[in-house]
Amino acid sequence: MPRRPANEQARETRRNALLDAAMRVWLEHPERITSVAEVAQAAGVAKGTIYLYFASKENMLLAAHERHAEAFFAALNARADQPETMTFDDMIALTQHHIVENPVFLPLATLVGGLLHKGVTPEAATEFEGRMAQRLRLAGEKLCRHFPFGHADTGARLLMQSYGLILGLWQLLGSPAPPCTDAEVAALLHPDYAGELDIALRALWRGTLDHKENIDA
Repeated sequence: MPRRPANEQARETRRNALLDAAMRVWLEHPERITSVAEVAQAAGVAKGTIYLYFASKENMLLAAHERHAEAFFAALNARADQPETMTFDDMIALTQHHIVENPVFLPLATLVGGLLHKGVTPEAATEFEGRMAQRLRLAGEKLCRHFPFGHADTGARLLMQSYGLILGLWQLLGSPAPPCTDAEVAALLHPDYAGELDIALRALWRGTLDHKENIDA
């Protein structure tokens, strides 16, 4: 019978190795949900070992997505903790590095969004949302040290709105554009994702901060 490693560090190492294997397999076949058997084979373990850590393949994919999100928030908090004033360009750089340039983040986030209230177990979905809410609140508090939000909730909501833009624009523009001979149509319907994201995020943040200043005036 498969057993979990005895100590917490070893368990975390094994869990990360399983998630790494899951991502390798999923990247080979992103059009479908990776099976537990495929991950077990890629990781060199028995199927029973997977179930010691994840109740289902959907829970495993959710855990992989959360690991990406956790890395982004860790980097964001570390930058916000520095004494130098944080700028929007810093936010763009963090977003580009941890979300846009990560080849797995946005495709997996799209898949997980459909699984969260369908394939993922209710307990895992509830715990995931609770942890994400905590991360958003903490990040919102830290961003208040650098941006004139006035309240941590404003920063948290702005991060959520930013994520909606990032993911929504990627779903619209992230796939390769079909051949188009009309240059004007191509420029309008299939612009560069990174460039459009920069414009949209700047507009969102500028609008939020301007609105806050007008209310306080």
